[in-house]
Amino acid sequence: MKYYTKEHEWLSLDGDVAVVGITQFAADALGDVVFVEVKPVGSTVVALEAVGVVESVKAASDIYTPVSGEVLEVNSRLADDPGVTGVEPEGAGWLFKLRIADASELGQLLDEAGYAALVGASGGH
Repeated sequence: MKYYTKEHEWLSLDGDVAVVGITQFAADALGDVVFVEVKPVGSTVVALEAVGVVESVKAASDIYTPVSGEVLEVNSRLADDPGVTGVEPEGAGWLFKLRIADASELGQLLDEAGYAALVGASGGH
């Protein structure tokens, strides 16, 4: 199952490990991504805290972690090819993986229908 935040991040679960990235909606709004930075492996992060930044030719946007935990891996491809985040944000352009500290935080996130309603209700913004 995939979860979403109101800040346009997604999270998918593999056991107690979450893969996190930005949504297609966010990628489309940003345009060509030229730089991605995320807190390093071993960092402890708190739900909805800024953990990095995605920069495009149009804007810079903070990345927020959907849940609390420890950063286990950062997508190494992004150092050489940050544009993959803009092209495949919900695939090869994932940002980081973390070990979830408190699974109950997942209940605060949106499901796919809830996220679709959010972006639909916002008139695309």
